[in-house]
Amino acid sequence: MPSLDKIFKFREGEKNPEAVKPFLEHLEDLRWMLVKMAVTLALGMAVSFAFHRPLVELVQHPLDAVDPTLISKLQVLSVTDPVVIVFEVSFYAGIVLTFPILLYYVAQFVLPALTDRERKVVLPVILASFVLFGTGVLFCYFFVLPQTLHFFFGFATSMEWTPRWQVRDYFAFVTQVTLAFGLAFELPMVVLALVYLRVLTAAFLRRTRPFAYVIVLVLAMIIAPTPDPITFLSLGVPMCALYEACIWLGWLLERTLAKKDAEI
Repeated sequence: MPSLDKIFKFREGEKNPEAVKPFLEHLEDLRWMLVKMAVTLALGMAVSFAFHRPLVELVQHPLDAVDPTLISKLQVLSVTDPVVIVFEVSFYAGIVLTFPILLYYVAQFVLPALTDRERKVVLPVILASFVLFGTGVLFCYFFVLPQTLHFFFGFATSMEWTPRWQVRDYFAFVTQVTLAFGLAFELPMVVLALVYLRVLTAAFLRRTRPFAYVIVLVLAMIIAPTPDPITFLSLGVPMCALYEACIWLGWLLERTLAKKDAEI
């Protein structure tokens, strides 16, 4: 497993070459990380399930912006759909609820070779990642979803069709779009991590801006689970703006790293 070997070598670092762990010990650490993540996610899902009624109402709320009567018109076509939907909503809510803790577990596993000064940066990075993820979710919920649902409803009625949406399809659509926006807003953290690891530079990001915009828009097209222009542009434009922010943040990070290198 060459990919695991690379991760394991990275997490050992180069500061103490004598403290090299055997491969099986790395696998044991990986197993415990996955166990802790599964238990944490299960607890988050259990807490979310205890409040499943308000959660379901929260997911249905964007329909009010289109037509307040649409909620009562959602159709259940399977006997098990109500239970399955509640579990799915609880699962996705559990991910959002435990997202910072899950990131912390991943950081614990991948970055144990960091210095004390570098470890102090991990918590702010995790909090920033959670803020970005939450910003993407809220942006989607309050702006994108109402506009997208209104677009589809209006398009169907313009064709003289009567929209009769299924409950399962609606909840799958809402959760997928919302999570897609949350993950897309993590772009700055990914870029800054690559700058910190000296894989990318601010100058390279600035020089490849035209190509990056094309790649970002293609990613937005792939991530967005619907082909309508509203969802695509609502995701693509903020991602382009975040890329511009990445250039400036990368430049600031490079200056900080250069000062640290000069002090050593």
